[in-house]
Amino acid sequence: MILTEKETTTMRDLQTQEQMCIKKYEKYGEQAHDTELKSLFERLRKEEQKHYDSLGQVLKGTVPSCNCNDSDGKSYTPKATYDAMTNSEQKQNDCFLATDCIGTEKMVSSEYNTNVFTCGNSDVRKLLADIQIEEQNHAEMLYKYKQANGMA
Repeated sequence: MILTEKETTTMRDLQTQEQMCIKKYEKYGEQAHDTELKSLFERLRKEEQKHYDSLGQVLKGTVPSCNCNDSDGKSYTPKATYDAMTNSEQKQNDCFLATDCIGTEKMVSSEYNTNVFTCGNSDVRKLLADIQIEEQNHAEMLYKYKQANGMA
């Protein structure tokens, strides 16, 4: 498979977004106080790395298979560390981190939604649509974390 110049630019731009997500989840994992949130950030960092690697495969001419995973968000059930009545500095910090990541996931999901149409290959479009669903799952998981901890 040979990509057009526009498709190549799109893949590289999406890789940049994924790279920023990877770095954000690494840094936020270090800053989070709650071990549940740290664990979630590590899980999401690994998933963003898979997205980055998949886009790299496309740039090399191969489209990796995708599983159209749309259940991670629905099935995620975080344990609560904070209760709704407390408002400690640690809770406020963790709430900020989770909320900021929800905004990032929304933005990245939107990028995939827009850029899926720049690709002529239906397998690439399917991959990008799959990644978009996974980005939406990430936002849902972060929101469920906030709900469980009295932050939403």
